[in-house]
Amino acid sequence: MNAEAGGAAVVELDPEERLDLLLRDLRSTRRGLSSREAARRLVRYGPNELRRRGGRRWPGELVRQAVHPLALLLWAAALLAWWAGIAAVAVAIVMVIVVNAAFAFVQEMQAERAVETLAAYLPAHATVVRDGHVHQVEAVTLVPGDVLAIEEGDRISADARLIEGGIEVDLSPLTGEAMPAYRAADRVDVHVPLLSARDLVFSGTTCTEGEARAVVFATGMHTELGRIAALSERVEREISPLEAQVRRVAWLIAAIAVIMGVAFLPLAMFAAKLPFHDAVVFAVGLLVGNVPEGLLPVITLALALGVRELVRRGAVVKRLSAVETLGSTDVICTDKTGTLTENRMQVTTVWTTAGQRELADIVATEGMPDDAALRALATVVAWCNNAQLDATGGPVGDPTELALLTAAEHLGRGVGTDERDARRRRQFHFDPVRKLMSTVDQRDDGIWIDAKGAPEALLPLCATVKQADGTVGPLTEQRSRAIAGQVDVFALQGLRVLAVAERQSTAGAELPERREEAEDRLVFLGLVAMADPPRPEVADAVTRCHSAGIRIIVVTGDHALTATAIAGQVGIGGPEPKVVTGDVLDRMPEHELDQLLRHHRELIFARTSPEAKLRIADALRAEGHVVAMTGDGVNDAPALRRADIGVAMGRSGTDVAREAATMVLTDDNFATIVAAVHAGRRVYDNIRKFVCYIFAHTTPEVAPFLVFALAGGAVPLPLTVLQLLAFDVGTETLPALALGREKAEPGLMDRPPRPRSEGVIRGSMLLRAWLFLGVICAALELTGFFAVLWHAGWYPGAPTGPGTPLHHAYQQATTMTFLGMIAGQIGTAFAARTEHASLRSIGVFTNPLLLWGIAFELALAAVFIYTPPLQALLGTAALTPRMLALVVPFPFIVWGADELRRRLLRRRRAVPAG
Repeated sequence: MNAEAGGAAVVELDPEERLDLLLRDLRSTRRGLSSREAARRLVRYGPNELRRRGGRRWPGELVRQAVHPLALLLWAAALLAWWAGIAAVAVAIVMVIVVNAAFAFVQEMQAERAVETLAAYLPAHATVVRDGHVHQVEAVTLVPGDVLAIEEGDRISADARLIEGGIEVDLSPLTGEAMPAYRAADRVDVHVPLLSARDLVFSGTTCTEGEARAVVFATGMHTELGRIAALSERVEREISPLEAQVRRVAWLIAAIAVIMGVAFLPLAMFAAKLPFHDAVVFAVGLLVGNVPEGLLPVITLALALGVRELVRRGAVVKRLSAVETLGSTDVICTDKTGTLTENRMQVTTVWTTAGQRELADIVATEGMPDDAALRALATVVAWCNNAQLDATGGPVGDPTELALLTAAEHLGRGVGTDERDARRRRQFHFDPVRKLMSTVDQRDDGIWIDAKGAPEALLPLCATVKQADGTVGPLTEQRSRAIAGQVDVFALQGLRVLAVAERQSTAGAELPERREEAEDRLVFLGLVAMADPPRPEVADAVTRCHSAGIRIIVVTGDHALTATAIAGQVGIGGPEPKVVTGDVLDRMPEHELDQLLRHHRELIFARTSPEAKLRIADALRAEGHVVAMTGDGVNDAPALRRADIGVAMGRSGTDVAREAATMVLTDDNFATIVAAVHAGRRVYDNIRKFVCYIFAHTTPEVAPFLVFALAGGAVPLPLTVLQLLAFDVGTETLPALALGREKAEPGLMDRPPRPRSEGVIRGSMLLRAWLFLGVICAALELTGFFAVLWHAGWYPGAPTGPGTPLHHAYQQATTMTFLGMIAGQIGTAFAARTEHASLRSIGVFTNPLLLWGIAFELALAAVFIYTPPLQALLGTAALTPRMLALVVPFPFIVWGADELRRRLLRRRRAVPAG
């Protein structure tokens, strides 16, 4: 033993030594550890997780926030003010930069944690053998000596030595090899590199096929993945498309500000004949007025809040940018089982050549019918099964297999998990392409091949059929047609149908090594029909999709009639749905698939392979659609990665699918996808609202300096730079944050999806912000400024400097400009709450956070205006009640003008063209 970092003792051993010696060194057995021993080892070895060494360095992050384009504008303004000898202004601008950088830094850290902590909602799990039983535990609790039960689709969470079975493993995270490698307990390698040993598996890799058990020999930072992580630096966070677009707009704003400064500075100095000091003040005001300081942190926070909201709705989103993409989703490709349905399988009916029987009737009579085929069918579904009814902590396994196992128990043909595992000689796992599973089992003093699967896949492999009296007869074409007809009858009722078959191996024959050898010359036993009712909330969700212009395409491995029946029950496909089966799709050229998707709004693809999902996703994206694709299996991973929004099932999905997906549903519910689209649209709308709100203040911030410059000094500066900074930093941010929490507008899900090419910042938004709301606010604030001066007896060119009779009136006038900007800001906040609807339709008081933000900025304005120390700093002066009364209507004028504009737009859209 030796001690490593954190005080955790680590076993020094050779994982390639003889298995019995390795188990001795690990003080473990093939039946794993006890729960108490595992708990003791967890304390001793520490959690099975990768620890970051260093992580993001906060000083560097602060520097990054202080050098983005908008901050560079402020730095330029500070340097210009310092050069001109206006030290107070320069210091104030630097303080603004620091405050904004700190705020943005805090929001980015919170947003990052919001995404990283989502792992707590869906922790990685591992299946282990403890106390002699199979348990599912959090992967972080794995310890050396644990015995893992590995199945197809599992992510391997620790380094382990195989002790039985064989699996295909995707080693690409460690080796870069794209092709899976075969690993088996009987392929012992010594004196080779660990990654080359054919009996070892490693943390971070995934099982793509097969089943095995393995004993853990390394966890956490002592795995191969941990060693790589210790040598690697953390990958930089990628910015989302929305953040990239905002940065482009920031550079555009910077360019506009610089151009305006370069153009107007000579005009101010030579045409308006301003003194150099005043010209510099003008230039600084232009630069500061053009900077929407809160834009980047508020957008980051809005996306993070959107992620948290989606978690509450049952959708775990892995990255912030997915919230943006969800808002433009226009096609949802969904599976049926578990997504449209409850995934609560229950065997309702069994059928053999003796006829159809309801399982409830058989159970009620408390006796198995005199039907040898039915008895054999019940035996096969119990043995050709991997579910566990007797597992500690409740049933474990696929819902379909649990339903079959329960039915076998009711029919008196159940088998214990230990006996089944001990007598199993081979397993050919469920193949999504062949749609079959088979096992080779030793029972009744013989070797039996047990098989179950889709009827159309299993029937061609059967040569005979078992009768009720136990005799075996040929499976004639007439009987095959009768069986196929019965399958259709069940499928039309929305039932899922499985066929069951068996074959006894001849005495002395070798065990089949390939599934083609096992699944041949089978004896057909009968059909099992299972009910999986639609989720009650799905029909409403489908209706919402239709009103939102979202297409729904069902892509399932189930029978076409079953899929059609369930789709019809929830409202997908219409009265005559277009159904395409997997074999037809496989033969369909790409151009025909494109035409099919183009001409049919809703389709049902039945009996499809996972590869078909990839073709469908590619075809839809080639047509410019934004696609959300559901999936749960290993083979679904390519389609989940290719779709714009890959949606994995949190309960029934494999680790591979969850890792490949962008979004994971914690409840596996189709309605949650629709709720996520609704939330994505709402977040996207809210981003537009506060972007419009922030940009609307550019015009009123710049207008006073333009009036000052164009008047050539005849009009004193209506707003000081320090007052402008107080406005930007003190009063703007909280209402912007509140707009990010705005509730959805009425009719949000009645609009067509947003085009992929449409940006969050549009020309119409900028026109509304800069040339409509901004111009109105600028006119009102300047009205207040000139009203105070004229009432005091001012005339153009009259001196207003310190010591002059009009100086106090001038300070009151600039204070009126400052307060007028705040009043206009309040009107802008209410106007920006809706983009199309009237404010009355959403309610004036339905956003309490905004009301609190407005109350805060009014209180802060009172502090700026009436507190002597801040009066001296900012150049403000106390306003009279008459002056305050002049400002009171400003918010209503701004909001009322925009309300009228939106009303005219609604009327124009309501009038049919022509």
